[in-house]
Amino acid sequence: MLTPEAIARCPVADLRRRLVDEGEPLPDAAAEALSADPRAGARAVLAAVERRRAANRAEGQRLRALLAFETALWERGVARIAGVDEAGVGTLAGPVVAAAAILPRELRPRGLDDSKQLDARARERLCAEVKAGAVAWAVGSATAEEVDALNVYQAGLLAMRRAVEALAVPPEHLLVDARRVPGVAVPQQGIVKGDAKSLSIAAASVVAKVTRDALMLDAEGKYPGYGFARHKGYGAPEHLDALRRLGPCEIHRRTFAPVREALDGGPRQRELFG
Repeated sequence: MLTPEAIARCPVADLRRRLVDEGEPLPDAAAEALSADPRAGARAVLAAVERRRAANRAEGQRLRALLAFETALWERGVARIAGVDEAGVGTLAGPVVAAAAILPRELRPRGLDDSKQLDARARERLCAEVKAGAVAWAVGSATAEEVDALNVYQAGLLAMRRAVEALAVPPEHLLVDARRVPGVAVPQQGIVKGDAKSLSIAAASVVAKVTRDALMLDAEGKYPGYGFARHKGYGAPEHLDALRRLGPCEIHRRTFAPVREALDGGPRQRELFG
């Protein structure tokens, strides 16, 4: 650990590597020495360290705010709280995928948020962190056929129930994004915009999104020409154009208007998948 005496002897490049790149702790006395250092580069290193500390404090406050619902339950003695969320409700193709995640009190993945606020790389990183650190996690899905048979809202609830029932550790309470899961004998709370208000729901939203995106990447190879790897089944112009040219494929949701219109007026893909 750096001492005030070592600060004066340490080249600026080494200070930056140790304190900024590697995140070595900086004692108060050494920080005072950096502040008084005549080298502008050394003082710039201190400024970078202070910015990182401020960012860490802000992130800690954000994560504590995201644990308000969980903390209230923990204080009542409820230990196993499962966040539940789904992905793929608004797509024209593919399943609705839901996830349930029970986080331990000490797990606070940096940057975890509503999956819609994260890029693909951040989602992949956070999904791996959630899976590695969770008390339990599970996914459930409802197929395109089930979406058509039940309607997409009910199919989403079915996927959520399947995710909860697949948990290896039974939850004591559910926190659910904007709804309640039917057929589950566990106390639960629906939270509007819960994926932005609860860390457990945010964790589930990331796992659901990453899982579904992987399924749509697989669909790209099985059903070429639709661009599933890029738009993941949503109604992007590329997807709508492919529907008009190729007609629907097996995983399209026939009750959704663009797919229904393609069936009514477009080519029949592979003789209706026969």
